[in-house]
Amino acid sequence: MQKVRTAIVGASGYSGEELVSLLGRHPQVELVALTSRQSAGKSVAEVMPRLAGLPVGNAIFVEPSAASLTESGATTVFLALPHGLAAEFAAPLRKEGLQVVDLSADFRLRSAGIFEEFYGGPHPAPDLLPEAVYALPEICGDAALKGAGLLACPGCYPTSILVPLVPLLRRGLVRTDSIVINSLSGVSGAGRKADIPLLFAECNESLRAYGAPKHRHLSEVEQELSAAAGTNIAVTFTPHLVPVTRGMLSTIVVQPVGGADSGKVAAAWAEEYAGRPFVRLVPHLPDSKHVTGTNCIDIAVREDARTGRILLFSALDNLMKGAAGQAVQAFNISQGWDERAGLP
Repeated sequence: MQKVRTAIVGASGYSGEELVSLLGRHPQVELVALTSRQSAGKSVAEVMPRLAGLPVGNAIFVEPSAASLTESGATTVFLALPHGLAAEFAAPLRKEGLQVVDLSADFRLRSAGIFEEFYGGPHPAPDLLPEAVYALPEICGDAALKGAGLLACPGCYPTSILVPLVPLLRRGLVRTDSIVINSLSGVSGAGRKADIPLLFAECNESLRAYGAPKHRHLSEVEQELSAAAGTNIAVTFTPHLVPVTRGMLSTIVVQPVGGADSGKVAAAWAEEYAGRPFVRLVPHLPDSKHVTGTNCIDIAVREDARTGRILLFSALDNLMKGAAGQAVQAFNISQGWDERAGLP
């Protein structure tokens, strides 16, 4: 089988490094370009010593430009860039017919107006929004991904929330007016950047909420929950930063329709995710250490007999199922391959 010629833009960030590691070992991928402004001219092994000794370790980072990516012969380009910047590459690459797998927030929202509300400026490429697929495979389904030219990979917070909640909303098992979500994220979720609140001395021995009550990811969470329920939904969402490098845990409190019944929840999950290798229904309360380094998301449910509510829990690796791993999974499906290809 001929390998797909692939490039990564922003390859030296945390998510970019995971992409280099995954795609550098992928049996059906040939990496033809890795870009990084800060690491241009250096080898992968210099910047990422854990990949030394592998073939990809000899690759050299280059300056990013849409023209050089096209000239590289790549047919698929992964964008591991901040929001706003990703669209600057996506637009010319799509014009040239290249497949774009975007890990930023630029194409996750269907409405340019909602993007402006949550991200504080006009959408940089609104003409591309209609063709973007919200690439959470377990939610959008394989058919939506196959042959897609622009994959908008969801964020880590939305993934940890949508996987437990969407099957229940699709089946009308929970009320839509009283959903409360608390999520905890490792520090790598903020990206590889020099920022005082993210320094070790600031994060260590520290637990803090942030971005409340209107975190940017709330926009895509409510978009996808509303689509699942068939009605507009607003939720209460509070993210927290915790002093671990990677990992995410979400606790979701819902009011069930017709009384608390964890069996109905488990049955809905089992039906929705039958045959999905990366969603694990676990009997214990999920723990981030059990999913670190994998593309798995662990989910569990508990009844609260005292209040009549249902508690939903999820854990994932924010750099894998919450970013690079999920992007590779969606890419695999778009190419017609086994979704597990190249993934641990």
